[in-house]
Amino acid sequence: MKFSIDRAVLIKPLSHIQGVVERRNTIPILSNLVIAAESGQIRLTATDMEMDMVESCAASVSTEGSITTPAHMLYDIIRKFPEGAEVTIAADKDGGASISAGRSNFRLPTLPIGDFPAISADDMPVNFQLAAADLKAMIDFTRIATSTEESRYYLNGIYFHASDARKLRAVSTDGHRLALTEMDLPSGADTMPSVIVPRKAYSELLGLLENYDGEVSIGLSDNRARFALDQVVMTTKLIDGTFPNYERIIPNENQHKATMKVKDFIAAVDRVSIMSPEKTHAVKLAFSKGSLTISTNRNEDQSSATETLEANWGDEEMSFGFNARYLLECAHLIAEDDIEFVLAEPSVPALIRAPKDDASLFVVMPVRF
Repeated sequence: MKFSIDRAVLIKPLSHIQGVVERRNTIPILSNLVIAAESGQIRLTATDMEMDMVESCAASVSTEGSITTPAHMLYDIIRKFPEGAEVTIAADKDGGASISAGRSNFRLPTLPIGDFPAISADDMPVNFQLAAADLKAMIDFTRIATSTEESRYYLNGIYFHASDARKLRAVSTDGHRLALTEMDLPSGADTMPSVIVPRKAYSELLGLLENYDGEVSIGLSDNRARFALDQVVMTTKLIDGTFPNYERIIPNENQHKATMKVKDFIAAVDRVSIMSPEKTHAVKLAFSKGSLTISTNRNEDQSSATETLEANWGDEEMSFGFNARYLLECAHLIAEDDIEFVLAEPSVPALIRAPKDDASLFVVMPVRF
């Protein structure tokens, strides 16, 4: 196998592919990617046994063939070559891989390609397309509330399903907060299974979507999801678990509403939270007619902070405690000028949303203050 390729052309698929490969592997072959050269292009393949990624790009192929070589080492070499360099990669007669550009020459070990696990080729009974911008927006909005607790593995991903109102809905929760967003159900998704896409998979998918503005072809089965865009196909196992009945967490009887400028709210919470307790990050939101006072204090050193801003609120005075970090993460995702809180009592979860956005919301559990 031998081919030549511009560094800029190769670095893009390598940056995607190497993200699949774990830095530490007990199975040596899983540290490698497959490079297959044929018919004027190369195809890169990597897997961690839970997720596969295959990406192709054009190259000048002198000799067809395929090898496996360490993914992260190859990526580190290529990214340190100068811009505009022409890279040549070839299988050498001693069973290694040679990588050269200009006066630089490297040799990497290879492993038998027969040791590389077979890439999943399961049938996907449900297939539909979704605009990359819509899929990215849904992931960006919900990923902040994904749990990291391994004991509740079924919360370690984003739950995608078709709602009764014929909407494609994405939901995540870690037990302290919940994020939900929805859009019209795409054509072909009517019979889609309810699936939980794991964190690593949606994180890698975000990287693929970053500079892509076309359509994403999505295939779903009960235990796998496949995402195809541009020259990339990513397949992932789904989390095998039952997502909780999240709808009962969403408050429907909160009567008190407060609206304020989201930029002012973010700036005030960000400043006040400097003095919040390290364990709880708690801040108090005290609402009174026409204003919101945000405050906090640390008992251990008697430090405190208070800031008041304008807010559209009724006559009743009420106070609520929340984790400042959760408030900031939610507020940063509000795309409108205003942010709205829908509240009940200090012990009841708050609904946070953009006033004119009926498709997205956050639920945040209160904390003692």
